[in-house]
Amino acid sequence: MLFDVPKELRLAALHWLAETDHVLKSAGVIALAQAWKKDEIILETDAPLTTLRLIPGHPLLPELVSYLEVPRRSMHTEEGRAALIHALTHIEFNAINLALDAIWRFPKMPREYYIDWLKVAAEEARHFSLLSAHLGTKGYAYGDFAAHNGLWEMVEKTTGDILARMALVPRTMEARGLDASPPLRAKLAQAGEIAAAKIIDIILADEIGHVLIGNRWYNWVCETRGLEPVSTYASLAEIYKAPTLRGPFNIEARRAAGFSEGELIALMAVK
Repeated sequence: MLFDVPKELRLAALHWLAETDHVLKSAGVIALAQAWKKDEIILETDAPLTTLRLIPGHPLLPELVSYLEVPRRSMHTEEGRAALIHALTHIEFNAINLALDAIWRFPKMPREYYIDWLKVAAEEARHFSLLSAHLGTKGYAYGDFAAHNGLWEMVEKTTGDILARMALVPRTMEARGLDASPPLRAKLAQAGEIAAAKIIDIILADEIGHVLIGNRWYNWVCETRGLEPVSTYASLAEIYKAPTLRGPFNIEARRAAGFSEGELIALMAVK
């Protein structure tokens, strides 16, 4: 799997980010994490990297459309439930890419930063594989439904500043998944999608850790730049036009993911 892949972590992350085959991408990222644990991969934190390949690499399907153009399908039909699971699968595909982008794009971070995001990438690849396999049991495949690219759009907006990236991707876009998971799980279970509901349990447990990593490095960058985290976040959200936060919020999961009590109190005041 890693025969033609660079033996340096950030270059390898860039390699898999550009990969267009979703099966190869997810398997390759998992293999990369395993190779790192075996000390088969080195890390050069300072090298400024560039790419001539199109990123992120994605297959010809699914067709990418505006979120307003994604068809609404009923949970009362097999196709509708498959479409929902496909949407979740696409979110996890994008999540692999955003973790890989966090590794290669930002040099001169502490070694632990790259290790953290490699862990995230491997777990997102596992989530993608679980959902993709479950979709297959229903007679569908990744790419069978149109999808939107909202998560990656925020990644693109924040390519120039790691502070904005940590603030607005893991702490905002991914944190919304913490809030959405419990009602989504209930909806799937109520529709008889018990296997899918169990996959949501795995994803939620891992995503708490992913948002915690985002919080850790957001606060680290704020500290190194002498910035106050809460007011800085508000400024970044306005500058980059981040989605407005709306409840209900999964306060317990957000607390476990490292949000401060002040932030949680402010969220609970949101109507």
